[in-house]
Amino acid sequence: MNGSAHSTPTVLDINLKRGPAGLGFNIVGGADQQYIMNDSGIYVAKIKENGAAALDGRLQEGDRILAINGQKLENLSHGAAVELFRSAGEDVQLSVQQRSTLLQNGPASSRSDGESSPALGTWTLLTVFTLAVVAAAGFIAYKRFHPHPRGRF
Repeated sequence: MNGSAHSTPTVLDINLKRGPAGLGFNIVGGADQQYIMNDSGIYVAKIKENGAAALDGRLQEGDRILAINGQKLENLSHGAAVELFRSAGEDVQLSVQQRSTLLQNGPASSRSDGESSPALGTWTLLTVFTLAVVAAAGFIAYKRFHPHPRGRF
């Protein structure tokens, strides 16, 4: 054992038959709407209950979709990827890289296909920055109205 916590990602070929509600999942990502910083991949955001993907059971939230019917999704915009899904036909073959079991930070969005979603990393950094500013302002206000007691000698 070399001490590495990384595992080789599993790639699956999943065949889905489009149902009345489509393929049954939503996506995020793309070259123009990166879900993960510096990664233009297309990711599964939400599996719809009783949809084709849920009934199959192999596709999971957070999985990266590598190709649709043999067409790679590398460097595609979000809109172009959505259009590929919409025009893929009734029987759709997906090449999917499963989310690592060590990285359980799946998509935090349930937006439908075609809707944009901010990157989780961007949202998290913004939240941390905002909390730091609020904490600093609170500390300054506290110190202003509660000065350090002066010792008597």
